[in-house]
Amino acid sequence: MNCIIIDDEETARAIIRQLCLHIEELNVIEDFPNALQAIKFLNQQEVDLIFLDIHMPDFTGFDFIQTLKNPSKIILTTSDKNFALEAFEYDCIVDYLVKPITLPRFLKAIQKAQTFINPIPTDHKNTDTPPKEEKNLYVNIDRRLIKIDFLSIYVIEAKGDYIHVKTEKKNYTVHSTLKKIEEKLPKHIFLKVHRSFIINTQKIIDIEDNSVLIAKDVIPVSRSNRPELMKRLNLL
Repeated sequence: MNCIIIDDEETARAIIRQLCLHIEELNVIEDFPNALQAIKFLNQQEVDLIFLDIHMPDFTGFDFIQTLKNPSKIILTTSDKNFALEAFEYDCIVDYLVKPITLPRFLKAIQKAQTFINPIPTDHKNTDTPPKEEKNLYVNIDRRLIKIDFLSIYVIEAKGDYIHVKTEKKNYTVHSTLKKIEEKLPKHIFLKVHRSFIINTQKIIDIEDNSVLIAKDVIPVSRSNRPELMKRLNLL
């Protein structure tokens, strides 16, 4: 993976270069003391991965990201923990490293980046089974990232600009869209049965006419989604 480093501190750039030496697949082709120089470089050459500091004079890391039309995958490197929630609003950001960066934590970030940059070919994976890392979901609740086990979710309901995630133990209200969360759910378990509802098909108790019973909730099933629901059921 070809990568670049953007950090206004020379020592910080040197440390990341040194960490990169531990990973044979990483090739640091350049480092930059500011985002503007990096933008000029990226206009001429593409890279797979960018190590990006958040706090830089005149042009922050987030300012830099917003200038990119098709950003490479990015690992943020910073001494400030306060931007973690904002960082995960960007699809291109794969991890958030807080300085000082340890080698084990660095290696974990690279492994995560590799899953995005070099995904397993379709013909080598079972599309009916989610990858091992897809066991849970992190949601932003009151400036905290809360982990939710996929299998504990039984219904997700859209209400305006928010979604309600209902689990066996607790319910969560998240500022997001049904489409966005649907993309992150294991498709062999979850199904959108209505424009406002996604259900965990393994939690269905009863089906009657155009509705399903899950826990104590009666969920409507649209006519267009009913055939797919019936395909999922192990009918006798």
